[in-house]
Amino acid sequence: MRGREGPGGGLDVLLVNPGGRRGVYQALGENLSAVEPPIWAGLHAAFLGKRGLSVEILDANALDLDEREVARIVGELDPRLVAVVVYGHNPSASTQVMPAASRICREIAAADPGRAQLLLGGHIAALPERTLEEEAADFVCDGEGPYTVLDLVEALRAHGGKERIGRDMLRVRGLLWRDGGEIVHNPPAPLVVDLDEEMPGIAWDLLPMEKYRSHNWQSFGGFARTPYAALYTTLGCPFRCGFCCIQAPFRSGERALGYKPGANSYRRWSAEKVASQVDLLTREHGVRTFKIADELFVLDPTHVESVCDRLIRSGGERNLWAYARVDTAGKPALLAKMREAGIRWLALGIESANARVRKDVSKGYREDRILEAVANIRAAGIHVLGNFIFGLPEDDLDSMRETLDLAFEILPEFANFNAAMAYPGSALHRQALEEGWPLPEDWEGYSQYSRSSRPLPTRYLDGKAVLEFRDRAFRTFFESGRYKAHVREVFGRGAVEEIERMTSAPLARDPRPVG
Repeated sequence: MRGREGPGGGLDVLLVNPGGRRGVYQALGENLSAVEPPIWAGLHAAFLGKRGLSVEILDANALDLDEREVARIVGELDPRLVAVVVYGHNPSASTQVMPAASRICREIAAADPGRAQLLLGGHIAALPERTLEEEAADFVCDGEGPYTVLDLVEALRAHGGKERIGRDMLRVRGLLWRDGGEIVHNPPAPLVVDLDEEMPGIAWDLLPMEKYRSHNWQSFGGFARTPYAALYTTLGCPFRCGFCCIQAPFRSGERALGYKPGANSYRRWSAEKVASQVDLLTREHGVRTFKIADELFVLDPTHVESVCDRLIRSGGERNLWAYARVDTAGKPALLAKMREAGIRWLALGIESANARVRKDVSKGYREDRILEAVANIRAAGIHVLGNFIFGLPEDDLDSMRETLDLAFEILPEFANFNAAMAYPGSALHRQALEEGWPLPEDWEGYSQYSRSSRPLPTRYLDGKAVLEFRDRAFRTFFESGRYKAHVREVFGRGAVEEIERMTSAPLARDPRPVG
């Protein structure tokens, strides 16, 4: 770790990215799943460093550190504030890493009760009061984080420790804290509005870049999995899919800026800032394999085109992937430009083949639009990663079979088969609480791949039936001769061997009944 020292010496803030991928992914976490750089920790470090704070990042996930090792390093570095950043490489992953974050906070508190600890991230912002009640951290952030961390460090600097801040704690925007036995919820912090100026990039120099790797499928066709990086070009999403929790960390900041209730913020970095990050990563770290981590990159054609134009001007061969919706990914000219810029995969949110099921979660497009989008993507020379969900509220066995049949009809180059989860911060989670639907008994249960995975019941099926169907569909698809023949034709025999390695590591599931 190479820290940035602030005025007066000493470390102001240590940003910790929790680990726990073995619990979340089981055997898949060893070498099949991606090891993503902690984008939000890197963005926070850049924001805070720009304002004169001394910052380091401890990526416990990439370095495979347990909570005792993290606590030991915290003691050695002696920061004013430990900020445990509970963001994942997709929105749902925030909840899945809570067990690791919890263990880290408890271990640090046991080793040094005087150490100031803050929890922040998507899961935290969705459940701030519960998090403060249940976890060993002193403070919780109810928003995206940068201004809250800045205010809190400045208060710790001014007063010499958490015990001496007193009523000045009320000035820390976006903070939840304990005043005696009561939880105090401070006014919200605003969102970072001018991304280019205030949070212009990720502090790559503070990260162990050699540790990151892409998903196995992204390397099909000969690209190396390492070195690898992921970055945002936008934050937020204007759509309101019922199963998505992407806006959870932005809600309080939206209120602070006067957004109308229910309106979603959506912010962009300029094409120049995005491409300069890609150029830096290629030049200084040799990265050519990237993820564009935006919840929905293919949305605003003007933004997508400007980013692609700037990447094309940079030159060089790249292997990028990004997310798209069926109703945003169909324009051939734009797709051709994306392919020229190095986008080789699009993850397409297909979700369900059944129109009734899609409409119930605000995915109202027709099936012919799905087939059209897939055809256009392929015509541009871009591979399709199909995202499918089993167990949405209107699903029954017939509709889930329709979805699996659609997966075989499309035959994407790779597929994610997910069971519907009521992730904290989503409309599904609120509905589950209101209607008393059974939820996972622990945070790891929100992982698709954990032993304790517990998907939602539907109006017609219990969660056990959904999970069993999901696991059976996964094996049916990836072990099929049709899929393997397609992969062999597109990528060669090596990709088929990788698929076979993946399916040779079956997931263990908790035998307890699932509601």
